[in-house]
Amino acid sequence: MARNMFGLNQKERLFFRKLSTPEKIQDYLDTLPFNFEKSGLTFYSPRVILREGKAHCIEAACLAATALWYHGEEPLILDLRSLRYDFDHVVTLFKRNGYWGALSKTNHGVLRYRDPIYRTVRELALSYFHEYYLTTTGRKTLREYSRPFNLKRFGTDWVTSEESLIDIAEALDLSRHYRIVPPANERLLRTVSAIEKKTGSLPEWRKTDPGT
Repeated sequence: MARNMFGLNQKERLFFRKLSTPEKIQDYLDTLPFNFEKSGLTFYSPRVILREGKAHCIEAACLAATALWYHGEEPLILDLRSLRYDFDHVVTLFKRNGYWGALSKTNHGVLRYRDPIYRTVRELALSYFHEYYLTTTGRKTLREYSRPFNLKRFGTDWVTSEESLIDIAEALDLSRHYRIVPPANERLLRTVSAIEKKTGSLPEWRKTDPGT
């Protein structure tokens, strides 16, 4: 693959060259301030993320997918769909020796990186179920996951776009999703304990932090 196909400038190419493994990509995401969208909803491209120095989950997922793509891997993201009164979460998929792992940007101590130990995408998605809950009520809210969503279908212009990538978010939302909770067992779900709610509510970044 010709790495200049993305239209990156020299500084951007150097940046992506350094993110050569999933571990290095995740280490970078962990240092990136969280985008609280203080001036309104955003869906930054990787170029804009690097300029603004912050990202929320789907923005970071697309940046991580770009890094994998730059190094010859498929740019795959995965949508984790929650109940309507909670937020969906988007992660980046990668595969090592036949096993799936995930890169993730979140502002809390849960819904984070997954080591490549999962034989199927469903196994990986299920690993997020018990920690996907509302810290106010303790109710578990993850209900569906998407097929692996390949960003190649959008070409390469989005990587350096100055416009919102909302079309990617819309297409991801409309893609096929699979149910996690059997309908007959919905009423059997137990709310999480007090210590879990307390742990899950701890933020990594606060709105008052510089750069967020």
